[in-house]
Amino acid sequence: MTVLFPTSSPQAPRKERCTSTRSPQETLEALNHFDTPTITNVVATYPTHPLCLGLYNPWAVNWYTDQSIKCMYPELGRTVGYAVTCVFGLPEPGFKNLSFIDVIDALDESPGPTILVIRQNFPEEIAGKVGLAGGNMTASAKAVGCVGVVSNGPSRDIHEIRPMEVQYLLSGVTPGHGDQAVHAVNVPVSVGGMDVAPGEIIHMDENGACKFPADRMDAVLENATALAEEEEERIDAFERARSADDIKVILGGHSYGKKEDE
Repeated sequence: MTVLFPTSSPQAPRKERCTSTRSPQETLEALNHFDTPTITNVVATYPTHPLCLGLYNPWAVNWYTDQSIKCMYPELGRTVGYAVTCVFGLPEPGFKNLSFIDVIDALDESPGPTILVIRQNFPEEIAGKVGLAGGNMTASAKAVGCVGVVSNGPSRDIHEIRPMEVQYLLSGVTPGHGDQAVHAVNVPVSVGGMDVAPGEIIHMDENGACKFPADRMDAVLENATALAEEEEERIDAFERARSADDIKVILGGHSYGKKEDE
C-alpha cells in the first residue's frame, strides 16, 4: 500500500493508541491483516506523518530488505513472528561446538511464532550455489513453531516446502550443496540489507521483509489500523474524482502533489 503523506508540514507528534488487552500472539495474528509496505509506513517510511512511529531513520538504518531478496511463496500472503537468527558457513576444523540442533533449540525456546533469519557466510565463489535450507530442515523448524525463513543466500526443495506453508524470502534457488556448519546462533545478523537482532519482530510478504522492536508491536498494529482507514478514505476520493482538478485537491499538500506553501 502506497500512502500519500504530507512532507511540507512540521514534524508531527507520534500517535500511539496502545490500550490493547490482546496477547502478543493475538497482536501478531492481527498484524497479518496488513501488507508489509503498510507496516513500513508506520514504522519509519514517512517520518513527518503523525501515524508514523519514526522508529528508525528510514535511510540510515537497515531495517528492511533490499531487492536481492525474493519471495518464494507469494500465495501464502503475510507472515509475522519473532526473529531467531543463525549463521551458516563452511565447516572449520577448530570449531565444532554448534549444530542445527542448537538452532532448533533456539526456535523452541523463543516466543512464537518465529521467523528463522539465516546469515549465509560462504566464499563468494560458492555463495550462490548453497541450497541451504531444504525440506528436512524446514519440517523440523516448523515443528517447533517456525512460520518463515529469511536468508541472504539460496535454498532448495521449493516444491517439497510449498505444502508446509512456511514462507521463504531468499536470494534464489539452487539444487545442491556441500558440507556446511552452524557458526553462531541468536546473534545480530545482516541479510539482504536488513540488520536483525534476536527477538525483533519480522513482518514479510511478497514485497520483502521489515523489522521492528517487539515492545512496539501494539503501537504498530494500532497505527497500521488507523492508516488503513485513512488510505481507504483517500482511495474512495480518487474513485469519485472526475478531473485533474479533483485529483489536485486530493493530493494538495502531499508528497505526490502540490505543496501547501506553493
